[in-house]
Order: sequence, then C-alpha cells, then structure tokens
Amino acid sequence: MYRPLADEFRPQSLDDVFGQEHILGQNGMLRRIADSGHIPCMIFYGPSGTGKTTVARIIAQRTNRPLRRLNATTAGLADIKAIIEELDTLLAPEGVLLYLDEIQYFNKKQQQSLLEFIENGKITLIASTTENPYFCVFNAILSRSTIFEFKQLTPADVKKAMERVLGLLRQRDGMQVDMEEGVLDYIAAACGGDARKSLNTLELLYTTAIPGAEGTLRFTMADARAVTQRSAMRYDREGDEHFDILSALMKSMRGSDPDAALHYLARFLETGDLLGACRRILCSASEDIGLAYPLAVPIVKACVDSALQLGLPEARLPLAEAVIFLATCPKSNTGCMAIDAAIADVKAGKSGPIPRHLQNVHADGAGFEREQGYLYPHSFPNRWVAQQYLPDSLKDARYYEYGDNKTEQAAKKYWDLIKGSG
Repeated sequence: MYRPLADEFRPQSLDDVFGQEHILGQNGMLRRIADSGHIPCMIFYGPSGTGKTTVARIIAQRTNRPLRRLNATTAGLADIKAIIEELDTLLAPEGVLLYLDEIQYFNKKQQQSLLEFIENGKITLIASTTENPYFCVFNAILSRSTIFEFKQLTPADVKKAMERVLGLLRQRDGMQVDMEEGVLDYIAAACGGDARKSLNTLELLYTTAIPGAEGTLRFTMADARAVTQRSAMRYDREGDEHFDILSALMKSMRGSDPDAALHYLARFLETGDLLGACRRILCSASEDIGLAYPLAVPIVKACVDSALQLGLPEARLPLAEAVIFLATCPKSNTGCMAIDAAIADVKAGKSGPIPRHLQNVHADGAGFEREQGYLYPHSFPNRWVAQQYLPDSLKDARYYEYGDNKTEQAAKKYWDLIKGSG
C-alpha cells in the first residue's frame, strides 16, 4: 500500500524533529513534558508542515493510556461518543489520550462534548490547529490546556529533514542519488518552511528521476524548479496568514519602508487577492498619511480604481505606485487620533444639548421662532469669529492636535495668527 514519504519516514523520536528549538530544545518545556510522561491537555498551534502531528504522536507513545485519533474535518459527535463509551471499560480503564487534528473545524457543541471528560481527567486532549486557538477554540477548553506555538521552519531545518529522508531511502532501496549543487537548498527555500511540502517534492523527484550509471538517480535544478512552482506561498483568505500579511503591508507603509511594503503587496498579488490589498492601501492614506498630505486620498483612490479596472497582472503597476507613494509620504495620524477621542466621549455618554445658536432655525414652528444668536463667520474679518460650538458640558474638550509635519504646521500658524488677533 502506498504511503507518502512524509508519513512513511515520520520521525519516531524528538531528536529527529528539526526546528522548534524554543519548545523542543534540550531544556524546552515541551520536551520536558514529553520526558516526564505526565501529559497535560495541550494545543499545538502553527503553520502546516511544522511538526505538530509528528510531535503529538511521539508524545502520545510515552503515555500508558490508549491513544485515539480524530480529524475534525471528518469526525462528528458520533465519533466522540464512541470514545466516551470506552471510558471506564476494559478498553480504557485509566482513560484515553485523544489526539484531535484540525480542532478549528469542530463547532462549539462538539468541543463542549469533550469538556466534562477533560475536566475529570478521563480524556487527555492533544489538539492541533493552523488557526489562532484564541479565536477558534472554546474558552473552557483553552483554560484547561497549555498552548504551544510551532514556528515556521527555516530553510536549514527543512534541508536537514530532507537529508534524513534521503539517507533512509538509500537504506531502503539501495539507490544512490546524484544531484546538482544547490538542489536541496532550492527546495528548502521554495517550499516556504513546510517540511511536508518539501518531502513531497523530494518524493516526486525521486520517483521520476532518470536512472544514471550504476543505478544512480539524477536530481537536476531544472526538475526542482519545475515541481516547486509557487510552492512557497502560504495563504488562506480566511486564515491567520491573510490577516498577518494585511497587517504587515499596513505597518510597512506606516513605517516608511517601501521595500517591505512591495514585498507584502507581491504576496497578495501572487495569490490574486486584489480586494484585500486595496482596502489596506486605501485605509493607510487616511489613517497614516492623513493631514500631512491630504491629497494622498484621491491619489491612492485613483490608483486603486485603476487596479480594479485593469485586473491582474496589470493591476500590479498602479498598486505598486500606491504603496511606494504611501511609504515615502510624510506621516500624520492626528485625524485618526482626533476622531477616536471624539467617539470615545460619545460612547461614554458625554454629549449634552446642541447650543441654541447652532440649531436648525427651521426646527421652530410658526409662532415659536426664537432669536438664534448665530454669528455667520463669513461676515467677519478673515471669515472667523469666536463662538462656542461644542455643548456646554464639553466646551473645553480638545480632540485634534496639530501634527509636526509641514502641512499641519502651516495650518496651525495660519489659525494661530487669525484666532490670536480675533
């Protein structure tokens, strides 16, 4: 029966798991838990192909409890009930260790069905997820579990994993591999830190390699490139990676780093996600550039409109102009800070009646007209006159503070001069 290399040669000890030094190193907490044999409920969180399932299996083998495995993409309440029925029987007199893969696909009811037995210790849960557990795992389970984050593997870690599997293949088949220089390095970099993806690529090269002299298999750089096209992309429009790239794009423009902004834009473009990038770019024009250069809004809007009308691949041109423009623009968040402060006061119930002189004169019915007392600014020198605009309870509130950029300082100088002489 066929088994993928990634499964057939899955590490059987923590020493064969590459990467995750922060939790599996010599003094790493997860290694110490595994060595102790006292397994608590745990949630493993991180990208695919980083060793979550492998480590869970290794740890499960170190407990004397029966191991049960479920994948939340296919399992349901009936599968959970079947495991619960084993408890306190000869099949599981001391309880079971349940490995639940992709727990984010279990709904709240399914997760709650485990809660009673996690609480009394009859089920020890080891769950894995590629999504942020604080968003997708029921709070009661979170509070009873220790969360370990698995980091994306480095190319060096992925290369070690491939070298280990190549050695095992030589032992199994007696075949020697002759490869062009840099093939493993290329695959390790191209597969985006996903060990499973790199091993699948290695398997494809191994099974399709043209035999050479004396039974050797030849791996070429051309073949490696052919089977790793776009492999490095990690992207899910509903997952954490989507929002991480959105955040990185926004923060790179805010941080005035055009090269980083272009990198994250390129990651959006390679996945064909125009709308996500366009929304962040439009937001940055108002949130981060703002009053330092108010024309940024119409300029960026024109770029975004052009991109949406052009579609890919041409859309990359106006969007690239937009992110470079925003990254190199002067920055001001005074508008953002001002409106947020005003909203905070409104939410806190700080309002009060609108001053009479600002009310709509047509709101008074016939026979009830009152002197409004509104001073029309255009009737005064410099088109300004001192009068109260905020409600009495907020008359001294200050939400907007001029930024230190040239545009806002020019406006401040203008109004300081006028209001100071008014």
